[in-house]
Amino acid sequence: MSTEDSRHVYRLHSTLELPLEDLRDHLDEATYPDGVTDVELTRRNNTLILKAVSEDESVSKYTPAAQLKASVTENRVYEEDPEERRNSFRWDEEDEEEIESELVEFAAFKGDRETVLQNSLLQYEMFLVLCDIAQAAEKGTLTAISEHDGDLEATRIVDGEPRPADVEVVEGPGDRKAAQTGVNWRDNKFISD
Repeated sequence: MSTEDSRHVYRLHSTLELPLEDLRDHLDEATYPDGVTDVELTRRNNTLILKAVSEDESVSKYTPAAQLKASVTENRVYEEDPEERRNSFRWDEEDEEEIESELVEFAAFKGDRETVLQNSLLQYEMFLVLCDIAQAAEKGTLTAISEHDGDLEATRIVDGEPRPADVEVVEGPGDRKAAQTGVNWRDNKFISD
């Protein structure tokens, strides 16, 4: 894989959450980008690692390919919204029924680039896999700035739906102040020639 074809992800922030079962189903049916033949799913305690398997057979098995990292959490899922049930008028408060619920494991892709997307080999391709996962997730946001064919691209996916996004370069608040309040070394009376 040549470095000329490499693409980069410069900024990334994710708050994505989806049921672990849905993630597994999604990965079984997914079509992966060029360069990735498969994604290996490994679980270590409460950490989930999705590692890219490279199409390029010349890549050493010891070269770390890009991987996505998620934490696994258990959440109680109710069949009926408990807030809605509490707010409804009841004639007979003593005969209140228990709300049906179950514990569901969720994969949470939360954090910035280094936390969620690791290693540089196939980094952009695994970013595309993450974007695909973000569109399958019902909850959370994915925002990113990446480079593709020399152009910066903004990505924003909210609750499974791609949204418009732009890359905007602005002057930081500290840039102007530093120029005005900094020391002008050329006109410093304490420095002699």
